[in-house]
Amino acid sequence: MKNILCFGDSNTWGFAPHSGERYALDVRWTGVLQHSLGRREYRVIEEGLNGRTTVYEEQGRRHRSGIEILPALLESHQPLDLVVVMLGTNDLKSCFNQTPLQIAHGAKRVCETILECEFFPAGSVEVLLVSPTVVKDPPQEYEEELKGAMDKSREFSKYYKQVSGELDIHFFDADSVVKASDVDGVHWGVEQHGLFGRELCEIIKEILP
Repeated sequence: MKNILCFGDSNTWGFAPHSGERYALDVRWTGVLQHSLGRREYRVIEEGLNGRTTVYEEQGRRHRSGIEILPALLESHQPLDLVVVMLGTNDLKSCFNQTPLQIAHGAKRVCETILECEFFPAGSVEVLLVSPTVVKDPPQEYEEELKGAMDKSREFSKYYKQVSGELDIHFFDADSVVKASDVDGVHWGVEQHGLFGRELCEIIKEILP
């Protein structure tokens, strides 16, 4: 059995842009991934949280820094064969005032935490860093919070690929397959979850044959 930890934010949690509720397990990309991989040889562990960042804590929202909670999750879910990391969209918020490169370096620190984890022998865990989808024009209520986010997120792929090369880990650009919903400019529709889960299945089978 090969164990895969999917570590992300609201798109991993399954936030539905039309309702604000959570998609059913079989709709979320993690559920689609599990179904596509099959349950006999692979186990998909879903670890998504709304508002999760790479390394930043947001005022008034506790436990949102991914790097702070990650070591406990790695210990809790060991042994692991692969960790899929898809974070960075929430780092675009105006309150953090981060450049795309700085956000990519936050993602790099998350990946380094996995690679250097004391619970895994060196080289025993594969890491797949996924650059998030490009943010579209947000609705008016999020306009100030996500000011400039679209232009910054367009550079995610370039910098995430760069840090993946520096760490010698796997890379995938989510925006090459799926797009954010027009409803809120951030979250994915049902079809996008399906597309992403099925695409990731093929990538993972290459990483963990």
